[in-house]
Amino acid sequence: MDKKPSWWTSGSNLQDIVAQYSGKFSKLFGKSSSGSTRKLKVIFHDFPGGAEGFELMLRFCYGNGKTDITPSNLVLAHCAAEFMEMKESVAGLSNLSAQTEKLLPETSYWTWSDLLIALKQCQNIESVSDSSSMLGKCLDSLVGRLVLGCEASPCPSTCSPDSSGLRFSCDSKSTESIKTNFSHSTWWFDDLVFLSPPNIEKLVQSMLVRKLDQVVISRFLLFYQKAKFSTAATEAKRKIIEMIIDMHRNMDQSCVSCKTLFGILRLTLGLNISKCSRNKLENMIGSQLDQATLDNLLVPSPYGISYLYDVNLILRFLKAFLGQGKTSLITPIRMKKVAILVDLYIAEIAPDPCLKPSKFMALATALPDYARDSYDELYHAMDMYLKVHAGLCEEERVKISCGLNYEKLSAEACLHLSRNTNFPSNSAVQALISQQSKLSNLLQGTPTTPSSTSFTDSPGSSSDAGKKGRKGKTSEQVVLYSGKFDVSADNENLRAHLQGMQWRVMELEKICKKMQTQMAKISKSRASGNSYALSLPKLCS
Repeated sequence: MDKKPSWWTSGSNLQDIVAQYSGKFSKLFGKSSSGSTRKLKVIFHDFPGGAEGFELMLRFCYGNGKTDITPSNLVLAHCAAEFMEMKESVAGLSNLSAQTEKLLPETSYWTWSDLLIALKQCQNIESVSDSSSMLGKCLDSLVGRLVLGCEASPCPSTCSPDSSGLRFSCDSKSTESIKTNFSHSTWWFDDLVFLSPPNIEKLVQSMLVRKLDQVVISRFLLFYQKAKFSTAATEAKRKIIEMIIDMHRNMDQSCVSCKTLFGILRLTLGLNISKCSRNKLENMIGSQLDQATLDNLLVPSPYGISYLYDVNLILRFLKAFLGQGKTSLITPIRMKKVAILVDLYIAEIAPDPCLKPSKFMALATALPDYARDSYDELYHAMDMYLKVHAGLCEEERVKISCGLNYEKLSAEACLHLSRNTNFPSNSAVQALISQQSKLSNLLQGTPTTPSSTSFTDSPGSSSDAGKKGRKGKTSEQVVLYSGKFDVSADNENLRAHLQGMQWRVMELEKICKKMQTQMAKISKSRASGNSYALSLPKLCS
């Protein structure tokens, strides 16, 4: 520089002055030879803080070991001292390194702005190993400020004693209080967006250790992702998402919503994240699968897969939900919720002409039998699949039909199946035999199932749709109860009802015997390519 700083001493020897305080300079130049001058050019490509840090170090040396060290330059001074090895005392005075270390514990008393400046300086200094310890101290001080609530929001609207951001009036509306409280807990989000993903990871780990609200932490991570994705390249996006997944994995899963996890999953599509991170995310989603919706599961297949939706992903979710054999730890309510969800998903993918039978069956049989109270929904999904895949061989149709539990099919579903040429012939027989057995047990007063089952005119509808569809209808229902009927002598209506049911049992027995004798003819007809429909007599109501 042509113009020297005000602290520059005219005629001073830079080499000798700096060498007094810097061990690195002393090693570079050694002892000066008497009567000789040595002109050497030293270039530091990785000096901490660049020109600003170097000037701060020179100011200290030319000031005879004295300079103003403030929160805004403490990080630069400390890292410059470590880089130049300024540790040894000079003329009884502490060197720069000792002076900065003495001031480091005071970071807990810094203002919010001072902490942000220090964090930015730490992040920009990568050549000094000690900068990581400085970063840790600054992060701990910052998190401690958030946890204790000692730092109010720096925005002007919350700095006034009358600000609504720092007080709650007893007559304010609850919604306004919620909004104010949320704003008060998230005001710092914008201030920390400048941090890199590795430093965000350190920040969140410190927050978890200090017991900061994990719901707020999760919101901050999503805020950080949204802010960074607008300008980040693909590789940077991948690192951000992997960091966010790792941090959510370390949280209490009750604080992480299923909606949040599926939102993260959508962001990973096309980013090619690591297998480890993908497994973590899928396991987290699988553990909360009972809270998912059908829309959540309709994830498009990866590039190169012919299926419309990613069936393999749902199978991995189910594997994570079941815990690889630990089904005894899952409550029946959660299991039934997942079964309803899976049946809806199967019905959605059944019309896909590219879906292989093996994948369809893997979904249909993924859950244990007790997860479903009724197999009507699964039956109708199978019916749709077999209609779309009319070219399946008999063996594949038999395998698919084995996924049904005929004991849990309604009467109407069984009668529909008995006339359904899409299913193998033995399925019709098994369905009718099942209904025969249930009606026989009913008349004998023996329970058939641990819970009551309703047979309605709309067995294939979902639980909600079924309830709506049954409103205003007067169609007859046959209800099987797990207990004996209390048939009173004066209850003629019930007696007549049971007599009618007994007649139906006799009719079903005749049908079953007739079908059993025709099995050979049916198999032969189907083998030759001819259609064969079972003819059943119409039962009176």
